[in-house]
Amino acid sequence: MTTTATPTVQPGSSAASKLVRRIGTARETGILVALLLVILFATISNPSFLFSGDGFRDLLLTPSLLLLVAVGSAIVIITRNVDLSVGSIVGLTAYLTGRLFIDIPGIPLIGVFVGGVLMGGLLGLINGSLVAFARVPALVITLGTMYIYRGLNVAWTGSDRINASDLPADFRALGTDRILGIPILTIIAVVVLVVAAWYLRNLRSGRELYAIGSDPAAAHLYGLRVTRRIIAAFVTSGALAGLAGVLYAARYGTVSSGAGFGWELQAIGAAVIGGVAISGGVGTVWGAAIGAFLLLTINRALPILGIDDFWQRAVVGALILGAIVLDRVLAVRQHRRLIAQREETR
Repeated sequence: MTTTATPTVQPGSSAASKLVRRIGTARETGILVALLLVILFATISNPSFLFSGDGFRDLLLTPSLLLLVAVGSAIVIITRNVDLSVGSIVGLTAYLTGRLFIDIPGIPLIGVFVGGVLMGGLLGLINGSLVAFARVPALVITLGTMYIYRGLNVAWTGSDRINASDLPADFRALGTDRILGIPILTIIAVVVLVVAAWYLRNLRSGRELYAIGSDPAAAHLYGLRVTRRIIAAFVTSGALAGLAGVLYAARYGTVSSGAGFGWELQAIGAAVIGGVAISGGVGTVWGAAIGAFLLLTINRALPILGIDDFWQRAVVGALILGAIVLDRVLAVRQHRRLIAQREETR
């Protein structure tokens, strides 16, 4: 009589347990937990933070525009670059949006969106071309274009501004209306987020951005189209900032020369807090999106908790420094693990 051996199932080898382990160890999970804790403590301190008529809506709506800019910034940072001009692009495209409605009466909404995205993409193309062909660090290039774009915005706007009465009612409704209780702006931002995440994860050109950020020299030697990919990353960042500028006009109705001021630092901070390594090659747009929600939720929650404005900024700074330190610790740990594995195989 023969018996067949029953294969032993190793604990934790199922797909479900692997998924749970992966989620538990992901850096985005820690940021999400921090976001939920901020919401919890703010709601306990003041239930209207979440349960008032506009509390839940503002929780979803306020970070939506920054989410778009943070996703674009994350894509650039993954390539080991940085884009400091996105706030100025938001301001330019927001004012362009108002001018299109004023100067071209009856223009379709889709035409305004296309105009804003194209302008943002063009400004991003300028950034990417200068970085890729001039071989000058992106920090220097985009610092210069940040001031140039902002100067153009101030010169164009002057003392004028766009008022809500200059914008069509159906366009302004995009900034206030909801579908099934969810703000339209949030839905647009989430759709963009899902598309960007799918692109980076599933398409070869998206995965090549990580390879370029991890080791640009090796990417060149391997034959990757580094120049084209870097330019595409900056164009994407500019286009998303342009989209955010159009939606900024819909959300706030009033647009002045100060629109988008300081957004570049918030977007970079959101990406870094969300686990996108400033040294490139690591991170996801999901993390950048959660970082955007965390930043603006903190700004809204800390006054409710009775914390002064100085400490609000200090908390955000501490989060950014903590994310950078954590990234360095994880990089050193991974390096040691690789060395240990290499020695074991000898």
